[in-house]
Amino acid sequence: METLALQARELFGITLDVRQLNALRTFERELLAWNAHTNLTAIRAPAEVRLKHFLDAISCAPVMKDARCQRLVDVGTGAGFPGLVLKIIFPTIDLTLVDSIGKKTAFCQHIVEVLGLEGVTVITARAEELGQRSEHRHHYDWAVARAVARLPVLLEYCLPLVKTGGKMLAQKGESAPAEAQAADHAAAILGASLEKLIPVELPGVSDLRYLVIYRKHAPTPRAYPRRAGVPAKSPLTRT
Repeated sequence: METLALQARELFGITLDVRQLNALRTFERELLAWNAHTNLTAIRAPAEVRLKHFLDAISCAPVMKDARCQRLVDVGTGAGFPGLVLKIIFPTIDLTLVDSIGKKTAFCQHIVEVLGLEGVTVITARAEELGQRSEHRHHYDWAVARAVARLPVLLEYCLPLVKTGGKMLAQKGESAPAEAQAADHAAAILGASLEKLIPVELPGVSDLRYLVIYRKHAPTPRAYPRRAGVPAKSPLTRT
């Protein structure tokens, strides 16, 4: 964990204290233990967990560090990335973790309980369903998502959850610039616009990564998100 702490500080300006490092150490131990019998992630070596899960999640923190984020939703959180790591870094945020796969939300709930995290809600649901629930629609300051879908689809999953003036952060790979260009039409329909693309380099990872940031400037029309499965089958792209 000492290497992780050093990388977090040098690469992203994030200082992890003893409490946070101990929480990440416990998170890693439980992830590896669960992964031995439940397929949560293809990453199984401790060094890979720290790099490709923890440090990758920490790369989001500088963008949010000075933002007034009270409510954060992590869409398609999987085993809790990046949401649970961001909660460990920013303990005062109200975090909602969403995934459609029960074994993954069960693990997230387990981590919440083991770490004694307060202000975390874990929901097993599809994003399309959650975006039409009144208690979640236009409710969050930020939505984050990693490796869930291509941007035109991901915007329809996430933006209905974000309040006007809020933001969405998508963690994407080398295709991010092309995906962002293809997603302009979807963003406009859903009430948002691209704010910035931030390149991210992780040690020992050859592929360039990006943080793709959107700002919500108007409420999402009531028709979106469409029913489960439709956004993926018929993305909001120009024909």
